[in-house]
Amino acid sequence: MKARPEWHKDFFKNSFYNPASPAAVAKAPAEAAFVLRQLKLKKGSALLDLCCGPGRHAVEFARRGLAVTGLDFSAEYLKEAAARARAKRVKVRLLRGDMRRLKFCGEFDAVVNLFTSFGYFQKFSDDLKTLKGAARALKPGGLFLIDIVNGAFVRRNFKPRGWGEMEDHFLLESIALTPDGAQNTWIRLPKKGGKPLVRFFFNRLYDRARLAAALRKAGLKPLKFWGNFRGDPLTVRRNRILCLARKA
Repeated sequence: MKARPEWHKDFFKNSFYNPASPAAVAKAPAEAAFVLRQLKLKKGSALLDLCCGPGRHAVEFARRGLAVTGLDFSAEYLKEAAARARAKRVKVRLLRGDMRRLKFCGEFDAVVNLFTSFGYFQKFSDDLKTLKGAARALKPGGLFLIDIVNGAFVRRNFKPRGWGEMEDHFLLESIALTPDGAQNTWIRLPKKGGKPLVRFFFNRLYDRARLAAALRKAGLKPLKFWGNFRGDPLTVRRNRILCLARKA
């Protein structure tokens, strides 16, 4: 089945999916360290974590001395981010909002968008609104770093079905590729009984060329690309695209 336009409002809830699994939280310090090596920000610099989710990266940025703002549409995730910040004794400004309608203007030294928190909208114009909003939020010469799934890898290694085992459930996944992206069906099966939960979502697939073109259209100049948080070169064999861009 096809995901409805605003599918994310039902998908990103703790009752179905939380991007801050124990494994993901364990990776956050190293990922944040890589990001900050590329941004080269001074302590006290203003950073926007766009689509911060439960705050696993935002807290790490704050621990390293940055003035961090985290924005997400999910009230549940923001509540968890606030608790995580309190537990780590750091200050993070947390705001609820739509990534397509950013109201910031020249406020940040850097903006980051991590863990494939982009490409969810079925109209490319909405993706472009997001990127333009990020560019507008930056100070002149500010930096933007994005981390998304590598669309070239997905198409090259396409499997229509798959499954995984999580802490408390099994996850069955069905994928249908389209010229623009991937229509996904996730079925969550609780290990201790209970009804299966089914959700549908869309992800526009970007390869290097497509992402670079979108960034330029939004007023962001691509500077560097990587294939993972270790800094390895981007190839079709890597499942991530990390790109550093500068406000033109």
